[in-house]
Amino acid sequence: MYFDKKLYKNLFKTYLRQHRIKQSNTTFKIKLFIQKAENSLLIAQHHKDIQPNEDQPKRIYWYYWSITISYYAMLYAAKAAILSKGYEVNDHDAVQIAIGHLLIPSKLEKEDLALLNQAHKIVEDEYVQYFEDAKKESHIARYTAIKTYTQRRLKEIFTNATEFIAKISLFLEDT
Repeated sequence: MYFDKKLYKNLFKTYLRQHRIKQSNTTFKIKLFIQKAENSLLIAQHHKDIQPNEDQPKRIYWYYWSITISYYAMLYAAKAAILSKGYEVNDHDAVQIAIGHLLIPSKLEKEDLALLNQAHKIVEDEYVQYFEDAKKESHIARYTAIKTYTQRRLKEIFTNATEFIAKISLFLEDT
């Protein structure tokens, strides 16, 4: 899927005007959001791996919550990264726009970061896709009655969330 950096830039400006994204210097929240992300991921893993007994809900219901918690873990990590850039967000779509605009470097920025031996600061556009995919699946898991999940799909979402949080943590290392 093609990533349109210019579209994200324009939407970012629009969301700023609409106060869905706002400037912030509350950097103390960065560590709190990362802790929330990492611990949420552990809870998601617990839900993913649980072997329910006959008195507990069927495994599919645990999958729903594992997907939702995986997405929220990504959301918290993203909020930390966005704060590191001096902004806060008010909704889930604003998080995605801010990630795309603030974290995904242009080709020239990537080259500069590589020259400065800061390749760990390069967040690829695939991470925006991970976030968007998890957001969509989380919404489906919470609000529909018919969707079922295979272990493979759950594993994919959980793995993407794990990679996303690890990348954001690496990105924030110098913060």
